[in-house]
This record gives sequence, structure tokens and C-alpha cells, in this order.
Amino acid sequence: MPSACILGCEGLTLSTAEKAFFRKVDPWGFILFKRNVDTPEQVRALTAALRDTVGRADAPILIDQEGGRVQRMGPPNWPKYPAARKFGELSTNDPLVRRELVRLGARLMAHDLVSVGINVDCVPVLDVPAADGHEIIGDRAYDMDVASVARLGRAAAEGLIAGGVLPVIKHIPGHGRAKADSHLELPVVNTPYDELEAVDFAPFKVLSDMPLAMTAHVVYGAIDAKRPATTSKKAIRLIREVIGFSGLIMSDDLSMKALGGDFGERTAAALNAGCDVVLHCNGDMAEMKAIVRETPALSGKAKVRAQAALARLAKSPEPFDVEAGRARFSAAFA
Repeated sequence: MPSACILGCEGLTLSTAEKAFFRKVDPWGFILFKRNVDTPEQVRALTAALRDTVGRADAPILIDQEGGRVQRMGPPNWPKYPAARKFGELSTNDPLVRRELVRLGARLMAHDLVSVGINVDCVPVLDVPAADGHEIIGDRAYDMDVASVARLGRAAAEGLIAGGVLPVIKHIPGHGRAKADSHLELPVVNTPYDELEAVDFAPFKVLSDMPLAMTAHVVYGAIDAKRPATTSKKAIRLIREVIGFSGLIMSDDLSMKALGGDFGERTAAALNAGCDVVLHCNGDMAEMKAIVRETPALSGKAKVRAQAALARLAKSPEPFDVEAGRARFSAAFA
């Protein structure tokens, strides 16, 4: 069985050492970053090589293709997509127009991704930004309004699924109030529980039927004052029971500085808390070796959730006129 982890690689092609390591470890999936992306032909060859190491044609290969600041594939080989907030700011009196354009943008992204062998996009961001929250979320969120975030997040997820790509809802149970960047330090949120449930958790409840979710490295004092959600049994139980998410939960990147301890300790803490799989992004071999020493094979409920997620991949994408779609999308943002 695959190991309960998602790993990255260092460059544009796999080294001999990486090939041997991935064959031995058999990670459930992989994630690509800008360092792994050059041309469509190169990305296609890399995704094929990654899947060859594990011998699974449907092995999930993830990317963060949000648009705006967070877009790993961009010009000149792929279009530049707007940040999520740009959809919420479109001047229209009809919210259905915004929804249609979010879905269309996600469907276009899915077309780009599938054509190079990528089948999971870490979208939509369902965080509701607080006015005094850190800019790390900022315009990555669709709106400052709960209902709008939920509606537009659903549209993005639908567009991806229609195009043959699985969405990942993030950062569950909500990163919008954090006053620090969890890449660099551990944010602590002391908002009362009732307010968290009414605002932060709400979009995740609306999309609780999605196949995949990524945790927030954030301490919520009202849930668990000692541990960030990623390594908190109380927070993972809340995600399951209050938010009602029954899909596969992956950690956010274990190399982020919000987490304490060495990589083995971080891995064990996330899995013991209830994450189904752990995510490590930077391709550092020493860090990955420390992680896999603490990573078991996918089994039990985690295995069932992983299989159920991949079962959501359409055998064939929804019929789609790409050129007409691009023209419609470009006109809306002209």
C-alpha cells in the first residue's frame, strides 16, 4: 500500500536518487512547485516519471494553481489567472455572473493541468479574511463575506471537478483571522468559539462534501490552546464532527516554521492527531527521509478516504470549448 504522505522533488527532472527513493517509499502522491515547471512537455514528462516510480497511473499529483500571487504555472506557456478576490470585485449586480466566471476560470485551469498530467489543484481557498488578518491570505480569498466565499468556492470546486481535477479545500478550519504567516511563525487566534463557527467554519461546512482538505497551522484558543489544528486531536475531531468533513485530510506543508519539533516529530504529531496523510513540499531528501520513517502505509479509514477521493476523478472531462471559454473569461476581466 502507498505511504501516507505527499512529497515534492527538487527540479525539472527526477534524479537517480529520487527515483530510487520514491520507488522504495511509494508516497500516495506528489506536489509540484515553480522549481519543477518549465514547458508543457517538461511537466508532462515529469508527472509521467513520478507516476512511473510508484506504478500507479492515477497517483495524485498536486499543484497550487490559485491565480494571482499563487500560480505555479504561468506565462509564457500558460495564462496568467486573476487572484480570487478579483472575482468578488467584478462590477456586476448579479452574483450568478461572478459564480459563472469563477467556475469558468477553474474549468480553464483544469484544462491546463490535465494536459500536463496534474490531477489535483489546492483550490479553493475558503478562508474568510478578517480586516486585521495577515496578508498571507488577503486577495487569495474570494471575498470578506462568508456567503460569497462559500458560493464562489463551490463554483471553483465544480469547475475543477468538471475538468478532471480534484479540488482541495483549504485551510481548514480557517486561516483568515491569523495575524501571522504560518510559513514563518505560529499564528494564534483567540476568537470566541461561536464567532469561529458562524464565520470561519461556515464555508467549509458548505463544501464538506469535497474529497480533499488541507489543514491550517494555526492555534485556535477556543478549540485547543496548545496545538495548531494540524497536530490537534481536538481540532481534527471538530473538522469531522462539527464541520462534517468526511473526506481525506492532509496536513499543510510540514516544513513550515509554524510547526515545532523535528520532522519525525511533526509527522507523528499530525498523523496521531487524525490527519490522513502528511504533506512535504520542498523536495529536501534529508527532510523527506525523516518524514517517511514516521509515516505508515495508508490503511483503515485513511485508505478508504484516499480511494474515495480518487474515485471522484471523472473518466473523461466535461465537453468544453476551450477557445470560446478563454475568450469569454478574458472579456470579463478586460
